[in-house]
Amino acid sequence: MNDTLLDELQQTLKSSGPNQAIDRLCASLEDAKDYQSLFYALLMKKRKELGLSPIATGSNQDLPKEMHEPFEEAIRQSGRTVGQLYLRDGNIPAAFGYFQMIGEPEPIRAALEELTLPEGADCQPLIEIALHQQVHPRRGFDWLLERHGTCNAITTMSSDIPLAQDVRAYCVQKLIRTLHTELLARLKAEIVSKQGFEPTGKTIAELIEGRDWLFSDDYYHIDLSHLNAVTQMSINLEACPELQLARDLCAYGKKLSPKFLYPSDPPFDKQYHDYDVYLGILTGADVEGGVAYFRKKAEEADPHEVGTFPAQVLVNLLLRLKRPQEALAAARQFLAHVSNERLSCPNLVELCQQTGDYSVLAAVAREQGNPVNYLAALIGSQK
Repeated sequence: MNDTLLDELQQTLKSSGPNQAIDRLCASLEDAKDYQSLFYALLMKKRKELGLSPIATGSNQDLPKEMHEPFEEAIRQSGRTVGQLYLRDGNIPAAFGYFQMIGEPEPIRAALEELTLPEGADCQPLIEIALHQQVHPRRGFDWLLERHGTCNAITTMSSDIPLAQDVRAYCVQKLIRTLHTELLARLKAEIVSKQGFEPTGKTIAELIEGRDWLFSDDYYHIDLSHLNAVTQMSINLEACPELQLARDLCAYGKKLSPKFLYPSDPPFDKQYHDYDVYLGILTGADVEGGVAYFRKKAEEADPHEVGTFPAQVLVNLLLRLKRPQEALAAARQFLAHVSNERLSCPNLVELCQQTGDYSVLAAVAREQGNPVNYLAALIGSQK
């Protein structure tokens, strides 16, 4: 603030009183785009209206109890005012601080929805707000993938970032489409370069059929860590078109030299082959054959060497297929003696509750000499 304005404020206070002086200050701060100071000036105005000292103490403990709610509302209103001014100027990160403070993310979400990122602009603060602060995670992931690339996007999805199930599915679907498009284009370019004509195949599987030379000398056309990560993520998706694209990626992966296979635990130790079988179940291509395949994996797994993860995968798979009784039977066969804390699938008690079949729990409890679970199973079966 220059001396002229300060003199004007002093004169206004003398001639017209504090309310007019505060209004003059607020108008000047808005004109100067000093919105942070404007926020506190607006709160000073409210303190004056409430008959309080205009000097804030840094907390609201000096306020009488009956004034807490009016002043809290003034904070919310001042935050909206300042936040909207920042949005008007296109400063979403600054606006976010105020709307976050008052718990109203929708104006920021709307601004992110309408925003087109300028070329060359630093978009990291916007990605942080949209994706990591969960204001508009789909938009944030799109920007992350567009500006920072597939590797960064995969790393983010592999981290512990908390995303709603539908948002996580959107991100994985986007990664599958991106990787599939990239690989398809590179294969077509390679075929044109080597054979001199545009191939007619529309899928990766069609393009590589009969063209083993594409993989000669251990050649590959895409970052294999990306291929591995994305196909692994794909098996957690519900029914969607991207599952078939993921199977197409697996078709490519199965052609790679074994030296490029990442170490993987059963039941996905054959990596792209196993992922493809699993995806074949989810797409309805071969449900029974696939279930039998993973059941055999569970049966053959030595719990002392590889643990019971193959059995847990089988239980979860059967539940995804809406076959809870079979899931219960599988848990009875493979997981009855496993500590519940170590399971990635519902435990025996939970499966009995889901199915309403407590006879399995009673039988296991008797075998284990567990009187609490035994009596609970007997009581549960009476309902």
